[in-house]
Amino acid sequence: MPKSSRKAAPADLFKPPAEPDELAGAELTADPLQEPLASRMRPQTLDEVIGQEHILAPGKLLWRTIQADRFSSLIFYGPPGSGKTSLAAVISRAVKSHFLEVNAVSSNVTELRRLMEEARQRRRGGQRVLIFIDEIHRFNRAQQDVLMPDLEQGTFVLIGATTHNPSFALNGPLLSRAMIFELRPLDNAALVRLMERALQDAERGLGQFKIKAERQALLHIAKSAGGDARRALSSLELGARTTEPAADGFIHLTEAVAEESCQKKIVYHDREGDYHYDLASAFIKSLRGSDVDAALYWLAKMLEGGEEPRFILRRMLILASEDIGNADPQALIFTASALQACEMVGLPEARIILGHAVTYLALAPKSNASYRALNAALEDIKTETLEEVPNALRDKHYAGAERLGHGEGYKYTHNYEGKAAMQDFRKSAKRYYQPTARGFEKVLQERLKYWLELKKSAKDS
Repeated sequence: MPKSSRKAAPADLFKPPAEPDELAGAELTADPLQEPLASRMRPQTLDEVIGQEHILAPGKLLWRTIQADRFSSLIFYGPPGSGKTSLAAVISRAVKSHFLEVNAVSSNVTELRRLMEEARQRRRGGQRVLIFIDEIHRFNRAQQDVLMPDLEQGTFVLIGATTHNPSFALNGPLLSRAMIFELRPLDNAALVRLMERALQDAERGLGQFKIKAERQALLHIAKSAGGDARRALSSLELGARTTEPAADGFIHLTEAVAEESCQKKIVYHDREGDYHYDLASAFIKSLRGSDVDAALYWLAKMLEGGEEPRFILRRMLILASEDIGNADPQALIFTASALQACEMVGLPEARIILGHAVTYLALAPKSNASYRALNAALEDIKTETLEEVPNALRDKHYAGAERLGHGEGYKYTHNYEGKAAMQDFRKSAKRYYQPTARGFEKVLQERLKYWLELKKSAKDS
């Protein structure tokens, strides 16, 4: 790039690092721009919070709770970058509390006790304290229990943040004393607004630089961020601060620059949390509903997030019997073969086999008749008087069995015309299996009708 272009850059934006001798004896001062943009742009007030309107819009529960200052504990859960930490800090300022922060990943009981002792001292001095615990699900039961006495006495206000569903990750006593709010990934429009604010903010953001950002570039960053505000702002800063100004003196943030800055989209998929099961649920329900495109989308998201093909195929095997059943008996065989093939081939090529199997199952005729039939039989076993095995059906292949009458009266199927023994195999005539007229099950429906009519005519004669 010509030197004249470099001269148009904002002061120090592309200044080379100082040599060691230039630093000798110099007084070091903190450069605010060294702090990541995502950190600098954290909201300071509720009005600055972007997104989460389902809980923070005026009149919504969390908004009312903060305005009335009527809460003792809050638990925020949601994916990374949804604003849990920022919201906790905003609330602390809104309710005029001293903010203490700890991360459960690197903390322990000793640090917790130290924080609570500080909270007690400040409380005695008339100061209100809010303790924010990030990744609170990482605390074991004993660590969570340490919080309870001071929490019940009102020594501090607790705000916990977690990417896991609190219903599964936190103790019952802690949950019973907390209000739980789910934070959702920010949509593309919210992320674009957040980036536009950062570009305009000269004090905390990038407003001090001459930047022209294309709308499509911001939209590309938003889509690539996958609802993560931190990732969106980091990509924006990377693109803006690594692109040299053009001849007009402006840094042009184009779609091409945005693509380079985003690199590869990170798909959030916590394989140990409830989101893991949410994705699996969406996938299976799409297969059951015969929406092949939705099923492929959720499959792709699971694969991109690092899900194990074995887990996916186990769910598909269950669906092949539960939801397809005899409407297409090949579905179970087909899926079992896909499992074996995926284990032989391995990723990344196994995704081809998965796609093959998913499209087959999604478009297969559906019937849960066999599943419902078994459930009905199991319900009778649990609730009705149990039947004993009739003598005619009992095993007679051991010494003394015939003296007990075992096998007496049994009618061997192959001795009868049509290979149908006209025999009652249980006392009750209750029917469980009601085949549908879909797919291959229509053939079974006709067969069942034939056997029932044959049996009826034999009894009537």
